[in-house]
Amino acid sequence: MILSISLIVILSIAVLSLFERVRPPGLIGLVSLGIALGPGGMNLIDPSLLSISDEVRLLALIVIFMRAGLGLNRRIIKKIGPLALRLSFLPGLFEGFSIMIMAHFFLKLSLIQGGMLGFIIAAVSHAVVGPEMLRLKERDFGKRNEIPSTILAAASMDDVVAIILFTVFLGIEGGQDVSIGMSFLMIPVEIILGISLGALIGFLFSLLLKRFHIRGTKKVLLILSVAFVFHKLEEVLPVATLLGVMAIGFVLRERLPVTADTIAGKMERIWVVAEIFLFVLVGASVNVRAIGDSWLMGLLVILLGLTFRSAGVLAATLGSQMDLRERLFCMISYLPKATVQAAVGGIPLAMGVAYGDVILSVSVLSILTTAPLGAIGIRLAARRFAKNQLRIHSVFSSTLFLVVCKCKSCSRFVRSLRLSFT
Repeated sequence: MILSISLIVILSIAVLSLFERVRPPGLIGLVSLGIALGPGGMNLIDPSLLSISDEVRLLALIVIFMRAGLGLNRRIIKKIGPLALRLSFLPGLFEGFSIMIMAHFFLKLSLIQGGMLGFIIAAVSHAVVGPEMLRLKERDFGKRNEIPSTILAAASMDDVVAIILFTVFLGIEGGQDVSIGMSFLMIPVEIILGISLGALIGFLFSLLLKRFHIRGTKKVLLILSVAFVFHKLEEVLPVATLLGVMAIGFVLRERLPVTADTIAGKMERIWVVAEIFLFVLVGASVNVRAIGDSWLMGLLVILLGLTFRSAGVLAATLGSQMDLRERLFCMISYLPKATVQAAVGGIPLAMGVAYGDVILSVSVLSILTTAPLGAIGIRLAARRFAKNQLRIHSVFSSTLFLVVCKCKSCSRFVRSLRLSFT
């Protein structure tokens, strides 16, 4: 295992350095490296490391959501709450049910099998979206409407909805007596329980830190361990634990802002390592050979599903303060698939579901197409949006200067400056 870890680190640093020069997001290179080194490629990663890849990826996701929670405050929560709730339901439902119908016609799946495929694909990828939103948040991108925080919170709830509905369709296909109404009722229950328990843990942790002096590094190790144990509650209780992890960070920020800054700084250093193993192991879990003859129709289904998902994002953002550019950015940010599809795409096939091989192949195809498309799209859209904002501010500033200063030479200079930005 040590040899595999060393190989991953050495090659990942080389790949990241290369991608910094050619500008595409580094995660594309890391995922590609994972595919090349994994069982579907050269098979150079030790099986013992692959056997714990779920836990390693989970640890990286906990770091992402803890950092996101530590960056929240009451004003942001109040501002993003209703919109994040709409974004957590509507896009996934639009995409999942549209794929269910299209898979029936294009891939010859039953509606129940199509529902399984639809809600496997409907889950947005934390692994891709989370790091990109944190990077933009640190640069104060979209601060007016708190877009990165909104997308992070909504993405965590989006996965809860998708996984519950996938489980419903899987149970129906297996002949189980599944109550669809009760399953829908469990969605808000999981969300409320996750936030409540996370807030309670954050409160107790803040009391502990106030009473006892603990070094910064030990604080981080302790809080990550508590968050990891908390996540294991999902195995016995219906709890949206990633939302709970965000709640832990939020409570710490509210009660101990200085300590929260210290923890956030150390989390950022941990992310340097976590990022490598998250994306490489996501790539290693993708078996490209699973894509069979259904790739063309599968690609059509995926693209049409993304169209409906974008319509769901547009519907969710109606009535909000977002302008058109911000809504388009949200649509692009909701495109990537990776984590859930890699984790559960093979479950129907393993359980003997008819057309399980088709479901797996389309799930793999969704990762290979949407993860790079979404990651590049987020970077390009953010850059374009930032340039537009710079142009608007520059034109405004120059106009204000022109009003204040009546000097003819200054007026000519400012007019030329304004023309250069238009």
